[in-house]
Amino acid sequence: MTVPDISKLTLSNRKPEYEPQLPEDIEDDTDRYMKKLKQYALSLPYTIESYAQMLQMLDFILLRITQCVEAKDYEPGLVQWDSMLSYWSTLKYPIPKAKRILLTKLYFEICVTPGMSTQIIAICADGLSNLTRSKKKLSVEDMRLPWKSFYDTLRKDLFLTRRQFEYSQLSWYMGHIAETVRRFFHPAAVNDMLATFVPGINGTNLDSILTSQYYLLTFLPLTHPQTYLPMLTRLWESINSYMFDERMLEFLSMLAEMHVDPTVSDPAKVESIPDDERSEGEDRPRWGHDDLPTSPKWSGLYKDVGIFTEHEWNFIMCKCLASMEIPLKDAGSLTTGPSADTSSSFEISRLPKAGWRIPSLARIIVYSMTQDGTPSPASNAPTPLYTPMASGVSTPQDPHGSVGDYVTGFFHSWIPPQKTYLGGSKALDSLARLVASTEHFFHPTNSGSWTADLTAFLKYLVYEFNKRWHEERQDDCKTPPNRRLTREMRRELVKSIRTVVLLAMFSQDSTTVSNVQSCLKSMSTMEPSLIFQPIVERAIPSLEALVETQRTLSVIKALSAIAPAIYSREIYYPGAKHLLTILQLLIPGIDLNDPTKTMCTTAFLSEVSQYVMFHDVTSLEDDAGDDVVPDAPGITIREDTSDTEEIDELSPADEDILLRDTTGSFATWIASFIRRVIQLLENLPDEGANGTAGGVAEVQLVDAGNGGVQSNITNVRSNAVRAIHQLVECVANANPEKTLAKFFPFCEASIRAEIEHGASSVRTTSSSTPLPSDATLHWSLAILRGTVYNDGKLLLKYRERFLSLLSLLRDKTFSKRGFSWSAKLLSSALITLTHTYPTENKFVNPDVWDSPEFQRKHYLYWGKLYKPEDLKITWHVPNAEEIDFALQIFREMVEPCLDKLNQLLSADIRDAVWRNDFCRYLCFVRQAFSGIPTLYKEYISPEIRRAMLDTSDIIDEIPEMIAPVDSLTSGFCLTDPRDERYRYITDLKRRFGEFLHQASLTLRDQWEENTVDAVQMLIASIHVYLLEYGDSRDGYYVNAEQYSSEVSVARYYAGQKVWPRAVLVRRARFYHTTRLHWNSIERARGPLEDCLLDDVVEWCMWHYPSVRQSSQALLESLTSVYDGLRIRALPKLYKALLPGTEDDRMKGALWTLNISAIGRFAISEPTLATQFIATLLGCHHNEKLSIQNCVASVAENTASRLLEPCHLVFQVENAALAYANRKLKGCVGPGLHEDPIVTMARAKRVERTEHIDNATNETISAVLEVASDADTHWRYAIAATRVLRSLIRRDLPIARDHLQFFLEKLYDSNPSMRYYAQRAVMKALRYIKLRTYCPDPASLALTHPSTPLKVEWPVNDCEASTDEIFDAYFAGKPVTPSEYLSPQRVARLPGSTKVKTAIACVREMALDADFWEKVSGYFAEETQESIVVQDHISCVKSIFQLLGSEICDVVKPKVEELLADSDKNKQRAAAELLAGVLNGSKHWSLEEQERVWDWAKPHTHKTLNHTMKTENVGVWSTFLDYMFHHKDPRRVIALVNHVMDLLGKIDLNGQSAIDSVKVLSLFRAFYTGMGWKFVPWADRVLERLWPEVNSEHDDVRAYVAELMSVCGGIKWRPRPSSADVETFVRECRTLPLDHDVMGIRGTYHTQRVAELVENLKTWREERLPGVRAFQSTYDRVGVTVCRWLYQSLHDTEAMSAFDYILPLLPEIFRFTEISDHEELARRASVLLFRMCGVIPPRPLISPLLDAIFAAIQISPSWKVRLKALPILQVLYFRQLPLINEEKVVEILDVLCKCLDDDVVEVREMAGTTLSGILRLSPRRSVLKLKDRFVKLARKSHLPNRDSPLYNLALRQRHAAIIGICALVDSFPYTIEKWMPELLTTVMIEHAHDPIPISTTIHRCASNFRKTHQDTWHEDSRRFTEDQLAALSTLLTGSSYCMLE
Repeated sequence: MTVPDISKLTLSNRKPEYEPQLPEDIEDDTDRYMKKLKQYALSLPYTIESYAQMLQMLDFILLRITQCVEAKDYEPGLVQWDSMLSYWSTLKYPIPKAKRILLTKLYFEICVTPGMSTQIIAICADGLSNLTRSKKKLSVEDMRLPWKSFYDTLRKDLFLTRRQFEYSQLSWYMGHIAETVRRFFHPAAVNDMLATFVPGINGTNLDSILTSQYYLLTFLPLTHPQTYLPMLTRLWESINSYMFDERMLEFLSMLAEMHVDPTVSDPAKVESIPDDERSEGEDRPRWGHDDLPTSPKWSGLYKDVGIFTEHEWNFIMCKCLASMEIPLKDAGSLTTGPSADTSSSFEISRLPKAGWRIPSLARIIVYSMTQDGTPSPASNAPTPLYTPMASGVSTPQDPHGSVGDYVTGFFHSWIPPQKTYLGGSKALDSLARLVASTEHFFHPTNSGSWTADLTAFLKYLVYEFNKRWHEERQDDCKTPPNRRLTREMRRELVKSIRTVVLLAMFSQDSTTVSNVQSCLKSMSTMEPSLIFQPIVERAIPSLEALVETQRTLSVIKALSAIAPAIYSREIYYPGAKHLLTILQLLIPGIDLNDPTKTMCTTAFLSEVSQYVMFHDVTSLEDDAGDDVVPDAPGITIREDTSDTEEIDELSPADEDILLRDTTGSFATWIASFIRRVIQLLENLPDEGANGTAGGVAEVQLVDAGNGGVQSNITNVRSNAVRAIHQLVECVANANPEKTLAKFFPFCEASIRAEIEHGASSVRTTSSSTPLPSDATLHWSLAILRGTVYNDGKLLLKYRERFLSLLSLLRDKTFSKRGFSWSAKLLSSALITLTHTYPTENKFVNPDVWDSPEFQRKHYLYWGKLYKPEDLKITWHVPNAEEIDFALQIFREMVEPCLDKLNQLLSADIRDAVWRNDFCRYLCFVRQAFSGIPTLYKEYISPEIRRAMLDTSDIIDEIPEMIAPVDSLTSGFCLTDPRDERYRYITDLKRRFGEFLHQASLTLRDQWEENTVDAVQMLIASIHVYLLEYGDSRDGYYVNAEQYSSEVSVARYYAGQKVWPRAVLVRRARFYHTTRLHWNSIERARGPLEDCLLDDVVEWCMWHYPSVRQSSQALLESLTSVYDGLRIRALPKLYKALLPGTEDDRMKGALWTLNISAIGRFAISEPTLATQFIATLLGCHHNEKLSIQNCVASVAENTASRLLEPCHLVFQVENAALAYANRKLKGCVGPGLHEDPIVTMARAKRVERTEHIDNATNETISAVLEVASDADTHWRYAIAATRVLRSLIRRDLPIARDHLQFFLEKLYDSNPSMRYYAQRAVMKALRYIKLRTYCPDPASLALTHPSTPLKVEWPVNDCEASTDEIFDAYFAGKPVTPSEYLSPQRVARLPGSTKVKTAIACVREMALDADFWEKVSGYFAEETQESIVVQDHISCVKSIFQLLGSEICDVVKPKVEELLADSDKNKQRAAAELLAGVLNGSKHWSLEEQERVWDWAKPHTHKTLNHTMKTENVGVWSTFLDYMFHHKDPRRVIALVNHVMDLLGKIDLNGQSAIDSVKVLSLFRAFYTGMGWKFVPWADRVLERLWPEVNSEHDDVRAYVAELMSVCGGIKWRPRPSSADVETFVRECRTLPLDHDVMGIRGTYHTQRVAELVENLKTWREERLPGVRAFQSTYDRVGVTVCRWLYQSLHDTEAMSAFDYILPLLPEIFRFTEISDHEELARRASVLLFRMCGVIPPRPLISPLLDAIFAAIQISPSWKVRLKALPILQVLYFRQLPLINEEKVVEILDVLCKCLDDDVVEVREMAGTTLSGILRLSPRRSVLKLKDRFVKLARKSHLPNRDSPLYNLALRQRHAAIIGICALVDSFPYTIEKWMPELLTTVMIEHAHDPIPISTTIHRCASNFRKTHQDTWHEDSRRFTEDQLAALSTLLTGSSYCMLE
């Protein structure tokens, strides 16, 4: 087949035919945000509305919002108008600051109004976030907000009571609001906040710690942290919690970023900001700040490192290292924090989660970088370590003494040099050390879950650096010049992380690779000269060889990441000359057999093509043409990767000459590329019935391949029709005029010829595999459709020919594929003619593109970026001729089709021919109307609007509060309804709609299977009629997603102001679709539309599943556009669920109700829920399983939206809200006040409330009837019970029959029914209590009752009063002075008859003994439970709490009966009843309480003392746990005394441990339930149990260990000089670091530990040997000690354990060497490793290291030394930032001496440890050690084996070899200068020495091969030929091959 030549295609030079006029108020305004609006306006091809007009609309919206608030019409009124405000905001018009402030305050007050629904709070919280997002639009100087009100709400809502199981998202929203508005809290509120939050910290309770931390870090103003930051850091050091760390790091990251600007924290600002917003209870206490600097010229918060002290910084870096979660074969040393977090409750998760710690750490480090130290000399190493230090001495000449003394001789005279830092920055220096310490974990062979975190850290690190770098280049940057980032810092940062990034580049983990790509992209824009060459060096061999698929993929992705350095002349000028070489190497990357590689390749090509013009300029005349072309270095492989940073750079002129020369090969490359793409298309699988070739992967391949193609057509391929269409679209996008000229005649002739020869003549209406004879027709249609893709004006030239061709296709294409593609051609042409769209998206503006200069030197513009104001766009705007052409198509093509369709409807015979004609004609009509979404603008007539309001989905609302949408200019062609063309097209569309309705009625009656295709076509046509309008074909959400995606790809750094032109064109297109979307929000719903909507509902219930599914999907889309649809559809759906309905129809109705927009809407509206629930519960008449599964799905999906009605918010008066509303209302314009609206809205709201109450009562009655019916299936009965439980209301009393139902179901035979009934009873009785004790609606809304017995007692001296209270507390005396003993009366809500009857109902049933018989019978059912069930207890408690002691006599016999039975289940039931009775008596009179306790005491004592069996221990211990939980001990003093009495009497060393365990289990419930209230008993109990530390029973010792840990924890309390917050905060700032103001040092057990240290020596001597060792006192105590310290390390106060570990450390090391007691050795080893993961107190770091040194150097046991060395390595790695350089020198000294150990295993372990330490040691020290080891190896001569000196000499040489191997292993991924000689001379010389020397060398060689194999092509260049030969011998044992 002949194909036209398209190789000569060029680009058009048309000028825009429009000139939009800016409104004057936008044109002349100089405001910053108005300038942005002006940019948007200028990017459109039409004139937008004036600012004054849009402000008028805004004022109207704000007025309606204020009227809603005034009328308390929150739902639906406020919801409606807030959505309108959101839509208005998308139009980019700025909100005036005054109105923004007032609206923000109004939303804030709405959020904190008690009783407000969470939906409204969520809406207003989002509004607050949007209004306050920009820090430049609003600041604390503009607006202040109070903090106390929503803190109170959050505090009261966060933690649930035991009977509260239904909870909302209120706490999350309150926290979210606090985080949003915290910057508007006045800085003067800091002291008040501290005084409120700090006293709430209870160090013994993690929930208390985490919630108090959340309050502190969320509410405290960030601007002035100088007063509280030291307190927070001291608190942080005291807490061992992963969750605490995460939130703290996020907080510090915000501080670090904010305070690079010193003016932020200026104390003078506190006084200058007006303090005009305080809520009730807020105060401004004045605290002394004499210790803080008060210089007149404020210089900021700068300290040693950024805003942190040296100690704080080191602590942060320790947390940073721990955050990477790198495992070290250390028995999980990092698990102590997460283990401690397991004690937190689920309520903590109700708060907003802290941000991920990895970005926080990166931000802290970057924003702490500054010039705060002496710069170290620039490093040439690939990965510079932290600052090198001088050794201070020269090498001694002769070795004296031992090997260790010789090797470490220069350490002993070490003189600390002046400290220098990488790049002159301490933070950067710390970062380099951190990266070097983790380098090994980036390698793919050593990767894991930690690698993703490590690479993410690097990604965020360079992201934040880039962000700060560009911020500091702005004119308005407030960071002092001397504190800004420098070029040296930037360069050293890139060099520091370059090696590890290049290592991780080849990872197989997708997350890691994504992180590396992002990192490389940022690095390539920071320092391209350091990144470009290494990437290319790795890419060339991989792309040339294509051996390893993974490696090839990695380098392609890396090239994509550094693409900016390749194509952008501004980023890296020399990079562009390599582009063509890379492109040529990527050609094989397009491979059908490897979809992933193809996708990566085409992604790179697509990105490059957006910034580059593929055009040969070598043939054009230019002055540069005569220049001498220098030798092009091409892509050079460097010979030395560390000594030079980049190749010699050429001048820009020379670079241009080289680049210009490479453009001559573009033509060759393009030909190769297109051939490769065509080859891919030719080999696609055959197309299936749906028109796609292959599966998802093949479709993606086609999309990707065509994305980088400009033009090419080849022979017909039936498997590539879709692909060729996209290919031609690419051509048309480049030059539509020439594309049409080339292809239209060819396609026209081909189509006519094919049709003439019978193509598409076989009638089909369903998708099927196309016939081979139709392939050419389909191919030509695809090409032709691609040609009409762009610029409709060009299509006018072919007007008549195109119409003729369309007519032919309409009449002669009979197959489904033929007529559907023909119709799509019609649709594409109409879109091209009538739509407004950009016609090009080149990388430069059209005027530049068309200039001769650009054509000659386009390479100078590669990678060009534009500011928005510099953008010039060419739009296609339909002209009159195009519109006429479109209308002509409708007259000549569509009208005849409609006429024929109407004729078909009246036909009597409906055979296959009829069906085919119906489908193909309707397909043409449908596609025609889908192609004109913007041809005309719709208007809603007043009559239709009134009808829409009357039938709206918004129920019980006045019309004025239902928001209308005024149309805006958005590029519609026909906008005048009087225009004849407008009337024609609207009338024609009306005819189309009438036909669709008539066709629905006709086809619905035909149930033949052969009509399914026609119905599907009909449904698709209804979709077009109802939904194709405005932005339907150029979707708002699609453009939003694409714009966001393109921005993320094009972004080089945060805050970027210049963008590729394609991104700005997409932005303009997105703004255009936003305006179209505005006009599509509200659609007219007239009688015809109602008929069609009814038709869709009917089709949703048709008998064919495929039709139902299509219709349901359409209906779901329609609900978001047509208001009133849901109300209209529900009755039809309900009717289909009645008995007698066919199964298929019933299924359709159920699945339609399962649509979220319908089912959830129906159940969430109380006035609609009655019928919905009743109908759904009535579906039990159909027993078919599939039907019941549908019912279950609907019920499950809608149940969460059935909310408890509550109208308390209407009774709450919020003066602050009213004031904010008045202020905003007064600002929106006096002419817009419509007070009658408020009156009508208020009356309607009252009416709506009454309707809801009535509907709820009707629902309860209807559901009660179903649930009580004996014939109701148990599943439906349970569902009904759940509904009834949800409808128990807080604001209204429960009805008698409602409550009685639940009480009766307490003894239902179904356990699920009992479960829901119990919870319902608890909820109902709890609400009765709340309504009784809450004094006002606000308290009831917040569930904050005021107990009548509560006594207010003023406290002046907190500490003295606390002591006084405790003294009286445990002496049994009153704790309050007598003058305060008269409780104030609390006002109660008036009781109603309903409440009294409900209580009477409970009383009647509870006084019936039979009721308790039945309830207890089910309590005592045999189950798997071995503990009490809390729901059972709480239910019983609720009843007794309500009724008092009058029912005790009824229950007592039953309890006694159950207690007398020893059966486990009976005992459990007795415990549950007894706990419920005792807990319910809490507020009875003292006489009644005494009576019930007098009855209970003997029974509980008897049970706990005598009758409790072993199997019942769990029951009674959990009984006690429930009784003691959060209790005042005096309320349960009888149980306390009895438990203590049991503990005192029991013999814990009795014959059997069972009795001891029973008592200790009960006692454990006491101290765990009491928490810190156990303090008064702690000393006495420890005195009792301490002697049992060596008990004969292991279980007893376990309890002793736990008790020691618990007692140590509850004794923790801070130690300020005065127990008040002011003193505590001040002393945290002023006292020295070593002063233990937090009281975290372990002192409570000091005396006991001292006794242990002494006694263990004796016990060790007395230890039994062999199998009886575990019976030794030494072993028993050792296990107990390890348990105790292990638990302490996993507690919140883990740091206190070090004070106990340190004295015991020698013995713990001895424990590890015990061979005859495995448990003790294992526990001791785990304890030592876990210890390393906890940051010790600062004063104990050196003593801890010294203790380990002692174990290594002094211990006579080599096993101890062997165990201690790994501990030292792990501790060094985990606590690296805290270890000073002196200690590092000591560590090296100790390790080098260990190389001379007598035991081989110790020597080898010392070498392994040494390599890890050397990795982070100063390089000069490394060189000195290398020299010493080499000299030692050379001087170590081995005598004969018979010589007595042989072993000594062998050990000496082995020590030297181990040291040399440690040096080699310490640089696993680089080749240092000294390494080749070391490997190929010294090591090979001794490779055949006796074992263990040879073994050590071969192990080192094996590790070297493993770590360098990926980079051997680079590393090998560090060796000479002779060295490579020697190395090969070392690695392989022979010299016959070399490592390649």
